[in-house]
Amino acid sequence: MSQRIVIDPVTRIEGHAKITIYLDDTGQVSDARFHVTEFRGFEKFCEGRPLWEMPGITARICGICPVSHLLASAKAGDAILAVTIPRAAAKLRRLMNLGQIIQSHALSFFHLSSPDLILGLDSDPQKRNIFGLIAAQPELARGGIRLRQFGQEMIELLGGRKIHPSWAVPGGVREPLSKEGRTHIKSQIPFVKTIALDAIERFKRVLKEHEAVAHTFGNFPSLFMGLVSHEGMWENYDGYIRFVDSAGNIIADRLDPSCYQEFIAEAVEPWSYLKFPYYRPLGYPQRHDHCRVDSGMYRVGPLARLNICDRIGTPLADAELEKFRNCGTETVTSSFFYHYARLIEILASIERIEIALDDPELLSTQLRANAGVNQLEGIGCSEAPRGTLFHHYKVDENGLIQKVNLIIATGQNNLAMNRTVLQIARHFIQGTDIPEGMLNRVEAGIRAFDPCLSCSTHAAGQMPLHIQLVETDGNVVNEVWRD
Repeated sequence: MSQRIVIDPVTRIEGHAKITIYLDDTGQVSDARFHVTEFRGFEKFCEGRPLWEMPGITARICGICPVSHLLASAKAGDAILAVTIPRAAAKLRRLMNLGQIIQSHALSFFHLSSPDLILGLDSDPQKRNIFGLIAAQPELARGGIRLRQFGQEMIELLGGRKIHPSWAVPGGVREPLSKEGRTHIKSQIPFVKTIALDAIERFKRVLKEHEAVAHTFGNFPSLFMGLVSHEGMWENYDGYIRFVDSAGNIIADRLDPSCYQEFIAEAVEPWSYLKFPYYRPLGYPQRHDHCRVDSGMYRVGPLARLNICDRIGTPLADAELEKFRNCGTETVTSSFFYHYARLIEILASIERIEIALDDPELLSTQLRANAGVNQLEGIGCSEAPRGTLFHHYKVDENGLIQKVNLIIATGQNNLAMNRTVLQIARHFIQGTDIPEGMLNRVEAGIRAFDPCLSCSTHAAGQMPLHIQLVETDGNVVNEVWRD
């Protein structure tokens, strides 16, 4: 008789979710689902609010990546005002986004995933956390804290606060970077660059221990999507949408983000509050005999951005990008390498910041384009740490929000996360014997994507884990609790 394993909640991710693993009559995994069990409803309760409030409101969606929503919202506002913002404002927004990428990636790699990578996937769960990492590898942990601090300081120096800065607004930004702030950031560059380079080398050493695991962590063909510059380079704030398949072929390029509905569609499933975006031309993946036909499934985020770009455009990151691409064939298809990609993006962001700080326009006070409502619809798109982010607003003639659609990076990875859970479960779970290390591998497959569920459904930390094996008639045949 078929059974199911329930992992509820998934630990060391941002938000609340559970995983259900279905076993067939022979004890083999037949299906798996990643359920997002929280709902917040930002899309609905923003209706009726003035456009001008949206950056400040939507930045509150998340305490980890508020800058991502701040910038995408402000860009949607720019479109409704029908203005081109001052060049200095665009450069400052880009600078803040680089700081955001650094602080968020540092949290993901050092605090949430390093306990698995450094201490081991089979290590004691009581010690497999940031505190265990501090005890075992204090220098590594301090480096992660320092990188995150650097990113947060950049956000604070630009926006006035580290979390939820109300700085970017429709039409530009409120304040320039001060000379003192620029001097402080410059002084930190050599130190944080060294930390990033050391972390990359450490990861590559650890990779040798996890090489076999990497082949089972979401290693499957898919599309990859993200922004690239006009020249096809790595992008984090503006540019065009590009889709690449797992063979490295560009299947769609120079797509206008404001036309996202032409190439992205959204589906829903009754067992999750998280939507399921897919590449519209290839259609929604269908289930046949408990397997998904991949079709329009795509991935976003650091792994995708490194797969789709021609190059990064900074010397150290480009050198590392060449090594990264040796981890795959035409593209890097294993989701395990999201970790490696994050570290490369930290390095790229530091190099980009170092170059940008020499631009005198960062100190300009020409930062706002003043206008009223000139369009009744606007779309803002930017690269969040976890992937491409869309804010789509419709307003009335007074600028009051009539409708909001948010397409979040974690949602765009939803199909791939479900496929990853299924692949890992099939490889590691055999029958009703479910050792701790096997369950942690299933969870670690989700952590590789660094999901932000508070964002994607409109408390990082250790939550209790409840696993049940349930027969089809509802009889619980095995049960495990992990505190």
